[in-house]
Amino acid sequence: MQMVIPCGGLATRLGKLTKNKPKSLIDIQGKPFLERQLELIKNYDFDELILCIGCLGDQIKQYFQDGKKFGISIKYSRDDGLGPIGAIKQAEPFLRPSFFMMYGDSYLPAVNFNEMYNRFGNQEKLALMAVWHNNNAIDTSNINVKHGAVISAGDFDSDYIDYGTTVMHKKALQYVPPNQPFSTESFWKLLSSKHELAAYEITERFYHIGNPERLNELRGLLGRTP
Repeated sequence: MQMVIPCGGLATRLGKLTKNKPKSLIDIQGKPFLERQLELIKNYDFDELILCIGCLGDQIKQYFQDGKKFGISIKYSRDDGLGPIGAIKQAEPFLRPSFFMMYGDSYLPAVNFNEMYNRFGNQEKLALMAVWHNNNAIDTSNINVKHGAVISAGDFDSDYIDYGTTVMHKKALQYVPPNQPFSTESFWKLLSSKHELAAYEITERFYHIGNPERLNELRGLLGRTP
């Protein structure tokens, strides 16, 4: 399996923590956050990782290099300020016919990626999104689900949330214009409007480092750095 992680954002909500380093390299119990993500996905059948790097991304490349010492092949693509989906579109030459994407600030210990991939293979939609019945508990809910499908994205009256990972066919990117910024919300809205976005429900909460509160929460979960 192949994983793509857009990690080129500016991470302005983290303030001085990301002034001189990318969010992916923020320390979590003595290791960069991205290494913590790798520790999770290496439990599954991933053999290749594509990193969409942007601001300060050379630091990521210098640390992880070709991924050999981490037990996974790593390739790099430029983000160029295109947003997560725009960055993935930019990485299209590296992509396999189907692949996972995961946000660069998501920590998802409850996802069984192999099982999710098998579920994806047994349905006919272009993409399968992991969702959680959040009810605004952790962050603002942004996904509506009905009969196993995402029927809308970005609505204020949503009760589910985008969990942080989606598996999709490469041909889903045909709807994304090249060399233009394209947000995840726009992409999910587009796929759901075309009835091409299935839902894979997770029953346990997710974690992320998108703001100081959630960063500190994850550090508490994994044990704080001395």
